[in-house]
Amino acid sequence: QVQLVESGGGLVRAGASLRLSCAASGLTFSRYSMAWFRQTPGKEREFVTAIKGNGGGTFIADIVKGRFTMSRDNAKNTVYLQMNSLEVEDTAVYYCAAGARIINSSIRFARQYDYWGQGTQVTVSS
Repeated sequence: QVQLVESGGGLVRAGASLRLSCAASGLTFSRYSMAWFRQTPGKEREFVTAIKGNGGGTFIADIVKGRFTMSRDNAKNTVYLQMNSLEVEDTAVYYCAAGARIINSSIRFARQYDYWGQGTQVTVSS
C-alpha cells in the first residue's frame, strides 16, 4: 500500500531553519504531484507548496515565498521542504501529500490529493 512518512520536524527558535523530508513508497513516485500542507488546531489544512511530477513545475503559497523551498528526488522517492527564517506563525503540523493527475489550477486544494502522511510537528518559539 501507499505510505508517506514525514520526518524532520521539531522545536526551533524564530529565525532558524528546518528541513522536512517525506519518503514515499507503494506508488510510481515520478507520476505524482507532491505537496506540503500545514494545519493548526481549529483551522483547515493550509496549502504550503507543491511540485508536479516529472519536472512539471513548483507552486508556493505567498505566505512562505522566499523562505520555503520544495524539492523532489525521484531516485529516492522523497520530497523535501527547506524552511528558512522560520516565524512563530509557521508553527503547525506539516503534512506531505501525493496526488495523481492534478491540474495546475487545483494544485492548492487538499481534496485533490489521494494520499497523506501522518504529519510532523514544527514548533517555532519566539
